[in-house]
Amino acid sequence: MHSVGQVTPQSQHFAQPLALQSGASLRDYTLVYETYGTLNADKSNAVLVCHALNASHHIAGTYQGVEKSEGWWDNLVGPGKPLDTNRFFVIGVNNPGSCFGSTGPMQTNPDTGRPYGADFPVVTVEDWVDAQARLLDALGITQLAAALGGSLGGMQALSWSLRYPQRLRHCIAVATAPNLSAQNIAFNEVARRAIVTDPEFHDGHYYAHNTVPRRGLRVARMIGHITYLSDDAMESKFGRLTRNGSGATAAGARYAYSTQDIEFEIESYLRYQGDKFSEYFDANTYLLITRALDYFDPARDFDGDLSAAFAAARCQFQLVSFTTDWRFSPERSRELVKALLDNRRDVSYAEIEAPHGHDAFLLDDARYHALLRACFDNIAKEQK
Repeated sequence: MHSVGQVTPQSQHFAQPLALQSGASLRDYTLVYETYGTLNADKSNAVLVCHALNASHHIAGTYQGVEKSEGWWDNLVGPGKPLDTNRFFVIGVNNPGSCFGSTGPMQTNPDTGRPYGADFPVVTVEDWVDAQARLLDALGITQLAAALGGSLGGMQALSWSLRYPQRLRHCIAVATAPNLSAQNIAFNEVARRAIVTDPEFHDGHYYAHNTVPRRGLRVARMIGHITYLSDDAMESKFGRLTRNGSGATAAGARYAYSTQDIEFEIESYLRYQGDKFSEYFDANTYLLITRALDYFDPARDFDGDLSAAFAAARCQFQLVSFTTDWRFSPERSRELVKALLDNRRDVSYAEIEAPHGHDAFLLDDARYHALLRACFDNIAKEQK
């Protein structure tokens, strides 16, 4: 199996305003995207990969001259890989509101000539799917072989099956849910409060102050990262190891007896993740994307009836969950399975025993990758 090699992002400008769920609109916007593989003659082999919270359009391959620039799903997408670019034309789109090139809070607001900042309109999963559909129109693709995503990306794949049922043949939704639980919304709100209460936030217009609310971003990332890992994964990787490398209960282990210094390895790890995140991610984008997570709820317009919501779907479904994922637990995927079966839709469901928690959808689990390989093998057999 090989990488797709060096890749170059592309961009598509849209002059026609994008109507948003909030009633606002986004005008004069640009989407950044990457493609891998070759679109076949009848344009029937396109697979859209939807990104999750802190990812982007850069799914696979590397950038010339940039070290450690592998795409975030490079282990899955490429020649001979489960999503084989020898057979499929794979598209990754950076969603509006993000901070990786598509129009977002860091870009210029055409109404003011200054960065949008906190004035960037609130966006939803449905808005992102509509934007993706417009990009496919520009590429001349009328129907997708599949929409694939994990976590928030999985929500977008599900939304594709509802908003554009005739334009999608397969929906592959991994480690996702039909909506967020109150606990999940609570985690998002604590992360947002960490950001907006940072003195450097300046009501979201920190660009004008030439500063970044890094402290808030660090805490937000630390909170999020805890929820992405299982208790078992944390225990096996860190346990109660202290910074001196010995177990806290082992003979000779010493504490610094400080409330400020790092004592345990898990603390060091979380601070490292927070520091790294604060250097490349935008705070306003974090607020927008976590809110889009909160708002996703296709059953809302059907008095909470998920089965009624999925009556519109026409494609085949592959759902995947992981046993130790407590943020998007298997029970939530089973809710989706039931709703689809209530509508007699074609659905397959795999519940994979994996120790990694929510992050499992990004990792090299042999059974998980074998499942996706088989899924895409079957889809490839449909091609003319």
